[in-house]
Amino acid sequence: MILVVFLGAVVGGVLGLTGAGGGILAVPALVFGLGWSVAQAAPTALLAVTAAALVGATEGHWRGLVRYRAATVIALVGAGVTPVGLRVAQILPARWLLIIFALTMLGVALRLLHPQGGRPTQEPQCRINPETGRLHWTFASAFCLAGLGALTGFLTGLLGVGGGFVIVPALRRLTDISMHGIIATSLMVITLVGSGAVLASVIHGHLLPLRVAMPFLAATAAGMLLGRLSAHRFSHEHLQRLFAGVLVIVAASMLIKAILI
Repeated sequence: MILVVFLGAVVGGVLGLTGAGGGILAVPALVFGLGWSVAQAAPTALLAVTAAALVGATEGHWRGLVRYRAATVIALVGAGVTPVGLRVAQILPARWLLIIFALTMLGVALRLLHPQGGRPTQEPQCRINPETGRLHWTFASAFCLAGLGALTGFLTGLLGVGGGFVIVPALRRLTDISMHGIIATSLMVITLVGSGAVLASVIHGHLLPLRVAMPFLAATAAGMLLGRLSAHRFSHEHLQRLFAGVLVIVAASMLIKAILI
C-alpha cells in the first residue's frame, strides 16, 4: 500500500507541474509497481488522473485561467471518440498495447527535447481578442480544436491516459493563451474526457480494484495540488527536459517488458 501511495503522489506531482505528464506515467507506474497489464492498469490510472486533474482545474478556475469554451469543444468531441479507443484496446494483445504505449512515450519525449518546441512564428489559429479577453472563434479554430479533441479521446480510451501530453503542446501552437492558462485548460479537458472514459470503461465491464484505486487516487490528487502550488518555482524548460529523460527510461523499460512477454 505504501508503494501505491508513493506512485500516486509522484504521478500527481508531475501532472500538477506540467499539466501534461501525469497521465502517461500513471499506467507505467501501475504496470511496473504492481505487475499489472496495460489493460488492467488503464481504468485505475485514468480514474486517479481524472480526479487529480479536477483538483488542478478547480485551482485554475479560482485563478481565472481556464478557457471554458475551448475546453468544452475539445472535451465533447473527445468524449465521443473515447469508446472507439476503448474498443481497440480490448481487441489488441497485451504485447502490442505495451509497444504502442512505449512508442507514444518516446514520441512525447522527442517532442519535449526538440529545439523548436515553442510557439510557431506564424499567427495562431485561435487568438485572444484583446478587447474581450476571450478567444476569437472561427470555423478554422473550431475545426482545429475538434480535431485535437478527437485525438485526445482516442488516446484516452486506448491507453488510459489523460491526453495532456497532446493537449498542452497543441494549444501552445494553435493559440496565444498563456502557458498557465494552457495547463489549466488542459486539466479541465482531462477532467471532462477522463470522467466520460471512466464511465464508459465501467459500462464495458472493467471493474475497478477499489482497494488499490482509492489510495492511488487520493495520493495522486494530493500530489497534483502540491505540484500546482509549486509550479511557479520551477523553470518550464528544465521540467520538460527532466520529464523527457524519465519518459525515455520508462519507455525503454516497457519495450523490454513487451519483448519478454
